[in-house]
Amino acid sequence: MHSSSLLESTQLGSLKLKNRFVVAPLVRLRADPLDGIPNDLMVEYYSQRASFGLIITEGSIMHEECNSYPATGCIYNEA
Repeated sequence: MHSSSLLESTQLGSLKLKNRFVVAPLVRLRADPLDGIPNDLMVEYYSQRASFGLIITEGSIMHEECNSYPATGCIYNEA
């Protein structure tokens, strides 16, 4: 594979990707450390990288009893 191939668009299922770069799903610990609610710091982080390529966003905690890391984004309540 030539290095220029990384910059070429590709199809991934139904997604048309502008290049072949993928950011792995990593927990960035940028949510509110007390309640896990996503915040402006997370918006800024992903906005800065939005034009890069495919971003598989970080994991989200599904139930408050399963949260083992402070500042991990949570989706188990309305907030």
